[in-house]
Amino acid sequence: MKRVYDFLRLRWVMIAISLVLIAGGLVGYFVRGGLNLGIDFTSGLVEQVQIRPGSREVGIAEVRTALAGIEGMNIQGIGPAGSQQFMIKVLAPPDDDSFQERTESRILALLSEAFGADNVVVQQSDFVGPRYAGELGTQTISILAVALALILIYTAFRFRIIYAGAAVLCLVHDALIMLGVIAVFRVEVTTSTVAAILTIIGYSLNDTIIIFDRVRENRSLMRDSDLGTIINTSISQSLSRTFLTSLTTLLAIVTIYIVGTGDIQNFAFNLIIGIVVGTYSTVFIASPIALEWTRALDRSHKRRDIQRFGKPAGAGVAASAAPPAGAAPPTGAAPPTGAAPPTGAAPPTGSRKAEGTRAPAEEAAGREAPAPEDEGARPRERPQAAPRHEGPVQVTRVQPSRKKKKKHR
Repeated sequence: MKRVYDFLRLRWVMIAISLVLIAGGLVGYFVRGGLNLGIDFTSGLVEQVQIRPGSREVGIAEVRTALAGIEGMNIQGIGPAGSQQFMIKVLAPPDDDSFQERTESRILALLSEAFGADNVVVQQSDFVGPRYAGELGTQTISILAVALALILIYTAFRFRIIYAGAAVLCLVHDALIMLGVIAVFRVEVTTSTVAAILTIIGYSLNDTIIIFDRVRENRSLMRDSDLGTIINTSISQSLSRTFLTSLTTLLAIVTIYIVGTGDIQNFAFNLIIGIVVGTYSTVFIASPIALEWTRALDRSHKRRDIQRFGKPAGAGVAASAAPPAGAAPPTGAAPPTGAAPPTGAAPPTGSRKAEGTRAPAEEAAGREAPAPEDEGARPRERPQAAPRHEGPVQVTRVQPSRKKKKKHR
């Protein structure tokens, strides 16, 4: 890696952009009347019909005009161009047991009247009841909640709880922006939408875990650097991998969106939004959340230590190691080498004396007289410590005796 980019410098700008996008999605949700729920979540009839291509050219506008008398209807063109295949979806009222048969016969009658009975082919007809739609919606919410909980547990076990919380918040951020775009553009919400959200959750989590794993490795390698520098270094090291993976995935998904129709096209559209948002959140949202969360915990611990001990933990250790200026040295401490003894102080016992300095009275009493100042006198030499062995230490292993003890009978 040749250069480290300062991604965290833009963290507040990117967080503000994310909040604006989420707020815009919420406004679009209420203004547009909520999500455009499909038949899977709101019971109804799904019928696939074809107008024979050899009879006449029929567009989706003509089919919509022919079926204008049916309420709650949605028509989509499917299949290759020129096949004249259409997907007709009709919402069902809550309590109507005869809705399916009545609606099927009415659709067939209206299309036969408009394009001829011999030119209309019903290829597929499915009905989703209210009970199944309600259970599917509940199961979808449960699946998303369980997935986020398992991700939180795994990430907390693999890293720390701070990184686990940052990863889950990042995934919630991606899902909210995706749902906001779906609400604003009135994309139909079906089971394929749920599959797209789960796919993006796994995709975004993979990128986030790779960066967090690199952060964990660099924390042991860059012990003298702060957490911000470590995170910038980790993102810069993973940047090429993240960019190339997202680009190659987008090329495949865009191709599916251009070629596909119906639910496949909606699925590809949701994936495109999710990949862009997931890559953006991995770099600019997940790591800043982990950084600010860690700093907030450090400040909280510091305030708690000040309240308990009057100072942060570890403060004053270096100051207590060195005595204050002017303080007397501790008892038993040796004076510095070459320092002159204080005036009037008795020399240590056993020091060398000049010849002829003993007084008779002191000799009788067995005491030594203080030595006069002699320019040629030398201070007592201290014994030098043995030189430290710098080479490798050889260890001799003593083999235990193999002699067997005699057994006493």
